[in-house]
Amino acid sequence: MQKPADSHEERLSGSVERVTFHSEESGFTVLRLRVAGQREPVAVVGLATSPAVGEFMECVGTWQNDRTHGLQFKASKITPAQPTTLEGKERYLASGQVKGLGNFYAKKLIERFGDAVFEVIENDPERLLEIPGIGRKRLDMVVKSWAEQKAIRDIMLFLQSHGIGTARAWKIYRRYREQAIATITENPYRLSLDIEGIGFQTADAIATSLGVAKNSLMRAEAGISHVLGELSQNGHCAVPEETLIDEASRLLQIDHPLVVEAVKNEKLTRRIVGETIDGVPCIFLESLHRAETGVASGLHRLMRGPLPWNALDPHDALPWIEETTALELSPSQRSAVTLVLASKVSIITGGPGVGKTTILKAILSVLQREKVSVALCAPTGRAAKRLTESTGIEAKTIHRLLEFDPQAFDFKRGRGNPLDASFVVVDETSMVDVVLMQKLVAAIPDHAAVVFVGDVDQLPSVGPGAVLADMISSEAIPTVRLTEIFRQAAESMIVVNAHRINQGDMPLTAEGEELSDFYVVKAASAEEIHDKVIQLVTERIPKRFGLDAVKDVQVLTPMNKGGVGVHALNAELQAKLNPASEPKVTRFGTTFAPGDKVIQTVNNYDKEVFNGDIGLIEAIDPEAEIATAFFFDHHRAEYDFNDLDELSLAYATSIHKSQGSEYPAVVIPLAMQHFTLLERNLIYTAVTRGRKLVVIVAEPKALTLAIKNCKSKRRLTGLVQRLRESGKQSWQNL
Repeated sequence: MQKPADSHEERLSGSVERVTFHSEESGFTVLRLRVAGQREPVAVVGLATSPAVGEFMECVGTWQNDRTHGLQFKASKITPAQPTTLEGKERYLASGQVKGLGNFYAKKLIERFGDAVFEVIENDPERLLEIPGIGRKRLDMVVKSWAEQKAIRDIMLFLQSHGIGTARAWKIYRRYREQAIATITENPYRLSLDIEGIGFQTADAIATSLGVAKNSLMRAEAGISHVLGELSQNGHCAVPEETLIDEASRLLQIDHPLVVEAVKNEKLTRRIVGETIDGVPCIFLESLHRAETGVASGLHRLMRGPLPWNALDPHDALPWIEETTALELSPSQRSAVTLVLASKVSIITGGPGVGKTTILKAILSVLQREKVSVALCAPTGRAAKRLTESTGIEAKTIHRLLEFDPQAFDFKRGRGNPLDASFVVVDETSMVDVVLMQKLVAAIPDHAAVVFVGDVDQLPSVGPGAVLADMISSEAIPTVRLTEIFRQAAESMIVVNAHRINQGDMPLTAEGEELSDFYVVKAASAEEIHDKVIQLVTERIPKRFGLDAVKDVQVLTPMNKGGVGVHALNAELQAKLNPASEPKVTRFGTTFAPGDKVIQTVNNYDKEVFNGDIGLIEAIDPEAEIATAFFFDHHRAEYDFNDLDELSLAYATSIHKSQGSEYPAVVIPLAMQHFTLLERNLIYTAVTRGRKLVVIVAEPKALTLAIKNCKSKRRLTGLVQRLRESGKQSWQNL
């Protein structure tokens, strides 16, 4: 066997005798390879494109002795190739890979053309008509099939020759098929837009290997989209044009004039849109500009026209609600119910314990009396489940309500196929980004009314925009802001302290051994915080409160890095809480085992698993290279090992990732090393995630800084301006 430069890897080549397993979705393959000089076929495991019996393969990898399956060749590359021996060529032609041939014609072709058979098929296929039984129809089938097989071979070789690993090469081939080489050669930067897991830096490296100049206009245009994309990940819908030019110039290490020219070109092609916000020239990605304008125009479309129910007299409706539902409404709640029942579009906002759910139940009870069809939704499965439990009416995730179609990668419900409802409730609205909001608003029919419910003081959505805050700030939509904490909620120190923090006051804590649902544990350093968090999660909380350390206790930390960041705490908690579980798999720098707590980090519409969903690794199958996760919303999903970059350990998560979720207990480490992130709405969001218990482990200075710092950086959006302008236009048109 020929060894490459890397002495750890070997190279095998031979014909496929049997395909034991092949996944069209992931490319994962188990096959047996007939290798010259080997008495028995070799078991090969790796990624391959459509392998078939008789096909010739070149494999690069290492030998491994699997405890279950014995000696295997673990291939880092499996590349289709053409066999070199007469026997190999005949087996390949008879394999079914080349449509129109089989055992009979494979033998006839070898007898007629010998070693030159592949050259004849490739360069002079008309000669195949010399074989009795091969007519024009069969010849066309052979020529077409041969071209397809050659395309796959060429594509994989091309991608691998430019430093693209097998897993990514497979994703690229699935996306572009026969057009892969042409697409990438024409513009390698498309990879960063089209392929999950390939960022600008990777596409840039491929572009360099293809000879794209550092100061090319194509590279400058791609850099602009990359900078805008990075800023949108921080929540911004737009960026000042001057900032964009500076950032792109710095990132790409090219001069300003070239970036200015690229910006001009991108505007002309409408990939980006220029617009003035508060007197400053700004740039939007076209998709975010379209989303913002869609939200504004959609909301004003809904605000026009009559209510979908007959005008309800509050003097009749409110007593009826209290009598039939046994709800006691406070004056502020009575005003809120009256406002929503009189509005086509309205907003209810407020913190925990202020009665948002009570108001919703009251509104829904009277609308059901009036036979009004309703639809309830929330951004996450957990939030939808809580809404169902609190109202007694089924609530769906926004994606389920809009009937997401993974094949079309879009929603079935929209402007042309609206929802069948006259009243729509959107809960946890602070979590909804501008793109999803545009899709939701478009699907609400003209005649329907909608109420947006959420806590505007929480962190804004993970995705771009600050939709709830912008809608309230615009003053274009009737809004109820609830501040009164009700008696039952006031018995919870979590609720009381959430409101204190939101008002800039330090939390109250239990004295001595008094049992409470809220504690502040002081620490002198980040190291001491780390040790106390580990002890709390693994020992003290489970012992004192009877909670499960993995399922019930969630660590929420401001940042990913550092000794009390997500990565360090996850590694330590995994070692303490799930040390001996087998089998293990390591991918993308993370080791997973059955029993590990995990979080989904991107939306996966095929699996119906979304960013922020938390669950447990249920099983790992090393042979099939499949990991199964069971999510706490009772949803099960399978992951090919090469898709495990979608999961992270979740014993600890960032506070941002916790939005819309509730946990029985949360532990919040706050250190001065987090000082750039310490803001009031961050701590407020973390505290309001706890249902039964909240423990803050903090350096006193860090906690004080977080609560006093209310200078949260406003996201740059144009929605407030659009809502105000649309409102003026609508008013003028009346």
